[in-house]
Amino acid sequence: MTTVSRRQFLSTVAVSAAGLAAACTSTPKPVVLSRAPQPAQPKPEGLSGYANAYGQVFDGGFQIPAVPVERINPKFLRQEVSNTTGEPAGTLVVETGQHFIYYTMSFGRAMRYGVGLGREGFEWAGKGEIKWKQPWPKWFPPAEMIDRQPELEKYRSSYDKKTDTWLGGMEPGLMNPLGARAMYIYSEGKDTGFRVHGSPEWNSIGRSVSSGCVRMMNQDVIDLYDRVKEGTPIVVR
Repeated sequence: MTTVSRRQFLSTVAVSAAGLAAACTSTPKPVVLSRAPQPAQPKPEGLSGYANAYGQVFDGGFQIPAVPVERINPKFLRQEVSNTTGEPAGTLVVETGQHFIYYTMSFGRAMRYGVGLGREGFEWAGKGEIKWKQPWPKWFPPAEMIDRQPELEKYRSSYDKKTDTWLGGMEPGLMNPLGARAMYIYSEGKDTGFRVHGSPEWNSIGRSVSSGCVRMMNQDVIDLYDRVKEGTPIVVR
């Protein structure tokens, strides 16, 4: 069984035991907030330009399947747009009412990606920062989630005092709910339990179906991960 250090686990993952770690369900219930602005939504001229952006990717020893972009609303595909968020360059902005995440850039521009969000009862809004980043992370479902979903029992973690390590969890991989990348959101120095992360479920983008985290297509989260530095501010509204 593979291990993860106690220090690493406690500082980045264990706080998600509040029951809000990244999980995926299949019961969509959209969240619409009146505060969200109405950003410009230029449609790509055809989908041929997205063949490479969402094509098959070999990364970290895993072969990520291509995304069938023709089955996704074009507005949720990655594209550079005007920065309508009102936030300065170098900020992540999640507009939950629109199901978009923006990474703001210089000269009034931003990269916009479609996201899946938490269903009612699992939402979070506020200001924080990306405190930690991890490629192909392990997933440690909190005990409360395992109690709700007994099929996750095999991923329950335990602490080994002798080796000062945590055992268990789900190994990184194509079906891991955290996908190819995870960015951990902290607020006021504490782990919120919420993540910006990849997902194998491309058809959840534009919907509210998870346990609160901001999920992205794996190809998109890899692109965003390379842009975002630890300490990047994030606004979820």
